[in-house]
Amino acid sequence: MSLRESLQDRGGQLGRENPRVAIMRARSELAMLKAALHSKLLDQLDLGAMERMPRERLRAELKVLVERMLDQERLPINEAERKQLVDDIQNEVMGLGPIEPLLADPTISDILVNGHSEVYVEREGRLILTDIHFNDDQHLLKIIEKIVSRIGRRVDESSPMVDARLPDGSRVNAVIPPLAIDGPILSIRRFSTIPLSLDDVVRHGTLTSDMAQIIAGLVKSKINILISGGTGTGKTTLLNIMSAFIPDTERIITIEDAAELKLQQPHVVRLETRPPNIEGKGEVSQRALVRNSLRMRPDRIVVGEVRGAEVLDMLQAMNTGHEGSMTTIHANAARDALTRLENMVGMAGMTVSSKALRQQIVSAISIVIQIARLSDGRRKIVSIQEITGMEGDMVTMQEIFNFQQTGVAADGTVLGRFRATGIRPRFVERLHVRGVVLPDQLFDPARIQ
Repeated sequence: MSLRESLQDRGGQLGRENPRVAIMRARSELAMLKAALHSKLLDQLDLGAMERMPRERLRAELKVLVERMLDQERLPINEAERKQLVDDIQNEVMGLGPIEPLLADPTISDILVNGHSEVYVEREGRLILTDIHFNDDQHLLKIIEKIVSRIGRRVDESSPMVDARLPDGSRVNAVIPPLAIDGPILSIRRFSTIPLSLDDVVRHGTLTSDMAQIIAGLVKSKINILISGGTGTGKTTLLNIMSAFIPDTERIITIEDAAELKLQQPHVVRLETRPPNIEGKGEVSQRALVRNSLRMRPDRIVVGEVRGAEVLDMLQAMNTGHEGSMTTIHANAARDALTRLENMVGMAGMTVSSKALRQQIVSAISIVIQIARLSDGRRKIVSIQEITGMEGDMVTMQEIFNFQQTGVAADGTVLGRFRATGIRPRFVERLHVRGVVLPDQLFDPARIQ
């Protein structure tokens, strides 16, 4: 039976079938039609001319071509189905197919594709199953290949895991068979096209205006800062927000595995690691980029996230005149973050005593900001701690601010309050010398915001 005959037969089928089965059949037939039209369209397109064509003109041209094909076939589809087919094929040719509408939705923070038939999104910290699906695993694999090829990376059986990014800076991770048993897996961590400001996250309740004032002062005064938190807590977002307070007169070098930071200053040099090629050669690690950045006359070095041996070079850079540098690390508590730094130095193959290594950490980093995602999905800065020195072999820290959870409301919202501990930090004098004056009442534990 031809595609047209199949669609003509649909009316009778829908009348006799269970409504749910009928809907699934209709979707399947529309998917078949879309695939057939897409294949026919590619035969007619001049791909070279298409790449040179402005985006809006290409969209209009595709619409005309698809509608002409539908008219030629005289297919029995309604106006809504016709529009859906045009939109789907435009997304297939110009974007990322079925997930393109999700990428246009600013309320979505994560897109999680578990095989071709299951697509979840995260909104306001909660996972939601969508009715979006791919035609089959090959369709999903084609979209993954389209993403990674844009930045010169590859994914195949010999290299079945890949990290990439979208043009807007969103982070992409893909795993394909044989590692992914039930079909290709695609995870997209969305990155806001409109950068958030510190005022925005204060309004969202991530921190208080007092904490924001202190963090802005720390960045302006070139204090070295480590941002710590778990996966999905917003470490990179916070790093991006804080970087807005770096003066425009400074040369900033950013180093990342996948370029996500969007600094607004005029003098920013962005570096990105490179994975090995198919022969296993050509890899450029974060450590190599950190070392090279020291020869590029940076005022500040911003590392997206330290994961391994590059931490040693980062600490040395912070200790040798590159004040105001910032980075993030995966850890569940501020002190755990320092322990992880020690462990990472061991990856560099350096045999340094624990005390000497901790002294280097103490002299390099002044502030640890701990951020967490609570059970209701909201992000909070749960602790700001100052590293004060050493007592014997132990690094000493003092907490300046924290978030105290008091309970959970009936709707699942976490209840609690931010509180100053009452300790006047040592960095206040350093900030004062650099022209940033913080009023003492910011550190009053009785102060309520």
